[in-house]
Amino acid sequence: MIDPDEDWARQSVIDAGLDLERTGLSPQQSGNVSIRFRDGMLITPTGMSYSDLLPGDIVWMGLDGRTSAGARAPSSEWQMHAAIYAARAEAEAIVHAHSDFAVTLAVMKRDIPPFHYMVALLGGRDIRCAPYATFGSAELAQHAVTALQSRKACLLAHHGQIALGRDIGEALKLAHEVETLAGQYWRALQIGEPELLDDEEMRRVAEKFGSYGQAGRG
Repeated sequence: MIDPDEDWARQSVIDAGLDLERTGLSPQQSGNVSIRFRDGMLITPTGMSYSDLLPGDIVWMGLDGRTSAGARAPSSEWQMHAAIYAARAEAEAIVHAHSDFAVTLAVMKRDIPPFHYMVALLGGRDIRCAPYATFGSAELAQHAVTALQSRKACLLAHHGQIALGRDIGEALKLAHEVETLAGQYWRALQIGEPELLDDEEMRRVAEKFGSYGQAGRG
């Protein structure tokens, strides 16, 4: 018997992957997507194009690496997803992408500083770049968890970016925002080093984001 909640959850992972592919945020088979589900997570399988995925291809895993019998092999980055879920109780979805401008800054090991107030949307005064470690390793997972402290996204040196959210829509939106900011910062650097906003202003902006939009309206 098909569980409609699980079927919807699996499809939502596929839909996010298709967005990465369609928008170029993570071309071909790069990047990966997951959502927290029950006592584990649902994550994209390794080595499959998003356009080829069916709900049954999405892999359920425990945060300790357990998988269901007969499941496909999970994303090579499953340890990074599991470590973030274990460290961040509020995280309900994760998007990892190899987007062009994020990668460009990441290979230069550059944080994204407070050159624009929208950086505060990602949870702090900057978007950190985590140190390099081999993809799929426990070391990379720990670097990501550290760089994400008090943040909703970070860059991964010589690799890409990762974003988390309260749902898959927010995680995907933030991954796109990271790429937008990375592109704007890169362009600014072609002219020179931009003047940065101070910590007080970034705190002020973060407070305004807390009540922005329709949230909290009766």
